[in-house]
Amino acid sequence: MVHGLEAEYFGRVKFSYLDADDPNTVNFQRELGFVYQPEFYLVDANGVVLKKLVGFISEDNFRSLFAEYLN
Repeated sequence: MVHGLEAEYFGRVKFSYLDADDPNTVNFQRELGFVYQPEFYLVDANGVVLKKLVGFISEDNFRSLFAEYLN
């Protein structure tokens, strides 16, 4: 589902993926406050976390979130 949204919002939303099992990402995980998979972060162009979502998120919820922040 996330990959479908990535294609749909290509050029407007950049999707990045964090490998929680990669020891090289531990410091970044701490900065984000990562504790549980799945977690989704909406981050602005300056790296500021605008919204953190934990657990299952529906496509409609993602679309609503993107609509709120893309305007």
